[in-house]
Amino acid sequence: MKKGYFILLFFLIFLPFRGNALELIPNAKSGILIEAGSGKILYEKNIHEQYSVASMTKMVAQILIMEELEAKKISLDDIVTVSRNASEMGGSQIYLEEGEKISVRDLLKGISVASGNDATVAMAEYISGSEEAFVKRMNQVVSRLKLKHTHFENCTGLDQKNHYSSSYDMAMIARELVMNHPKILEFSSIYEDYLREDTDHKFWLVNTNKLIHFYEGADGLKTGHTDDAGYCLAATAKRKNLRLIGIVLGEEDSKVRNQETTELLDYGFSSVQSKCLFPKNHKVQEIKVDMAKPSKVDIVLKEDLCVVEEKGEENDYQYRVQLNSYSYPFYKGDIIGKIEVLSSKKVVATGALTVSKDIHKLSFLEFYKRTLLNFISGVF
Repeated sequence: MKKGYFILLFFLIFLPFRGNALELIPNAKSGILIEAGSGKILYEKNIHEQYSVASMTKMVAQILIMEELEAKKISLDDIVTVSRNASEMGGSQIYLEEGEKISVRDLLKGISVASGNDATVAMAEYISGSEEAFVKRMNQVVSRLKLKHTHFENCTGLDQKNHYSSSYDMAMIARELVMNHPKILEFSSIYEDYLREDTDHKFWLVNTNKLIHFYEGADGLKTGHTDDAGYCLAATAKRKNLRLIGIVLGEEDSKVRNQETTELLDYGFSSVQSKCLFPKNHKVQEIKVDMAKPSKVDIVLKEDLCVVEEKGEENDYQYRVQLNSYSYPFYKGDIIGKIEVLSSKKVVATGALTVSKDIHKLSFLEFYKRTLLNFISGVF
């Protein structure tokens, strides 16, 4: 009996926990922990169940705003005139007034820090003309990301029939936001700031995500709370080169929400590590380019190539390079292919490939000169 007892005790204490073997978030209806770079799931609970997600909805609005900024269709210095519709939004708000003029920068602060419903609607109307048109685009983002358990009826996350998501879908949305639009972290990482600072209507912003203040490496991302949704949180934190994203849905209060999200992130940082195999701009191979200058170019990594491993784990990796078909010109930074990292024949990481220098199509005269030189040197 004693021997059996000690064997059981050993397994309970020393074996690593995976998936639902350890209940990290007992009070949450649903939750997930992923490594942001690869999307690898480190912990899950009811991840495809559909729930109200409150203001976490605004992450999709933020994706659209960032896309507009990156495409230079709008700028942070643009001035938005607030409509009556936006000013009358209830719930979390930054108390916009009808006719007020406010910058895109301040509205993005209002969304990212204070979760302002009025700020979100003002941006929706500025970008798409109406909230309805903007929400249609939000659902197009959902389709583009191939998410099956999400549909939006508004841009704010206020409770409404047929407005729902899942913890898995929210994690993929958060991943899209932080990996492809990292400038959003400059806003979501603000703990306190002011709007209308040089006016009589100065407004103090304090981040609704308290992890920004007390959790090491936390720099986002979005809180949520309504009667239907309970207390929700999409949190992201980065330590060294490891970024985690944790989602909890349906918590009973903000204190429990913060505590369980903290435990979720702690579990991730204690269990896995990100190992960089090759740095940004590492040469993968050299290729010849016909009818272009230069005639040879290095194919290099666009970003650091990293893999996620359990701590203490040692793996052998293989690599597979795939180049896209291309036409000239293309430029340094353009993605022209990918490199896949394989372990036990499974793809465990993927890196984008670019060129080390700009490539231009040869003019007829340049092509003639190159052909003549090749002929003289005996290439042909």
